[in-house]
Amino acid sequence: MTEDIRQKLLEWAANYHRSEFIENDPIQFPHRYSLKQDIEVSGLLTALMSFGNRKQILNKAECLHRIMGESPYRYVLSGEWESTFRANDTQSFYRMLSHSHFNGYFNLLREAYRDNTSLEDVLRTYSGTPIDRLCAFLGVSSKSPQKKLNMFLRWMIRKGPEVDFGIWKDFDRKDLLIPLDTHVCRVAYQLGLTDSETFSLKNARKITSALTEIFPDDPCLGDFALFGYGVNHR
Repeated sequence: MTEDIRQKLLEWAANYHRSEFIENDPIQFPHRYSLKQDIEVSGLLTALMSFGNRKQILNKAECLHRIMGESPYRYVLSGEWESTFRANDTQSFYRMLSHSHFNGYFNLLREAYRDNTSLEDVLRTYSGTPIDRLCAFLGVSSKSPQKKLNMFLRWMIRKGPEVDFGIWKDFDRKDLLIPLDTHVCRVAYQLGLTDSETFSLKNARKITSALTEIFPDDPCLGDFALFGYGVNHR
């Protein structure tokens, strides 16, 4: 990595890693809450919806949060979602995510909170990296980039000055994997951090490894540099 690229990434990270980032990003929704469990529920469900057009994501996440009311955590425990998000309702709620999908998410969360104080406690019962543990909890493959889930983990584990929460103390930000999307892929490829724009777990690991050279204790700080620059220079 050249010194010029290193300096660019440091500059971009400083430019985009600030509180102004929140207002146009899905992370604005969990920032509405102070209770750990509310932040977890809001964060996970918002992250799961974070694909496609940014405006559509924010609009539909707003709709979901109006349904959940002032406390997503209490909404989960109340079971009210069973009538709004029916288990057999295949009608779309957001793109390919149906009402039935959300019924499954809410049911999984309710079961988790019945036996644990927080989702952080739940993940402690699994082994591996943070993304391995979260994938095991959700019953999905850890062999794909899992951009949405890695973004949620960044929110929960990485403590930033303003943007990320860092409320999960038992996990290390050094073990996070960059949330890989088209903007991150494109800019990383243009900078020579990777030799491919392929959307793959291998590429996510390669880009994260390259960012570790610049941000050794906090590789996902580089996410702000690559994503922020990519969105603003399309």
